[in-house]
Amino acid sequence: MEETLAVLDRLDLDTEKPTDEEVARKFGFEEDYLKGTVSWWQHLKPQMWSLFDEPYSSNAAKIIGVISVFFICVSIISFCLKTHPDMRVPVIRNVTVTTANQSQSWALDKVQTNAHIAFFYIECVCNAWFTLEILVRFISSPNKCEFVKSSVNIIDYIATMSFYIDLILQKYASHVENADILEFFSIIRIMRLFKLTRHSSGLKILIQTFRASAKELTLLVFFLVLGIVIFASLVYYAERIQTNPHNDFNSIPLGLWWALVTMTTVGYGDMAPKTYVGMFVGALCALAGVSIP
Repeated sequence: MEETLAVLDRLDLDTEKPTDEEVARKFGFEEDYLKGTVSWWQHLKPQMWSLFDEPYSSNAAKIIGVISVFFICVSIISFCLKTHPDMRVPVIRNVTVTTANQSQSWALDKVQTNAHIAFFYIECVCNAWFTLEILVRFISSPNKCEFVKSSVNIIDYIATMSFYIDLILQKYASHVENADILEFFSIIRIMRLFKLTRHSSGLKILIQTFRASAKELTLLVFFLVLGIVIFASLVYYAERIQTNPHNDFNSIPLGLWWALVTMTTVGYGDMAPKTYVGMFVGALCALAGVSIP
């Protein structure tokens, strides 16, 4: 109970507006405030921070929060839709064919497909907002070291930088052989969903609950991995005891995959024991997976 209360205390879920003195203390100009020599920037900085980082501090902050959530959702939807075949445009190149009688003909060859150009403009607009948001929040942050080291902000940096890196690669390294591998890393943009934690107290509580339960979750994963290794080894040798021409378990690493899907009660069915001893091991593996809380 005490740990739960400690977690809730760290979340800063109060919507009560702080006093001017508390704001001055938070942003490090309490002495200037008491002397009455607060500059225009010291007045503006807390307002900018509240506007972009505290969505429930004012009506204007709520509007900024809604805009931020809108661009996050549009960015994620755009990232997913541009992979749909109907949303892609074929890249066509001219192919010149020279025959034995020196005659030439031209043909059109569809070599690959690219996302529709509209998605590029959508990403440009979204990332322009994300870049502006990062810059404003960094400039107006009360503690820049904590801001830079924040896990959600790190995700935001990487996701935004991935867009600019992808843009540079498309312009100057469009013919790189491993372009598909480089494009794969743009999946980091999906991690922007974690930015929604700033706009939902429920998500904050959920994440802090996972953090508070980290030791218990680690122990659970340890026992799961232990069971997977044990049952993968058992089923490998169990299937070799009897003659089995259709043995799916040619190695223990293959058995690890089977044990994982069995203990987690997924059961894809792509691998299954064929011998009676292997079936017995499979039954024990399934029961062990169900018994793990």
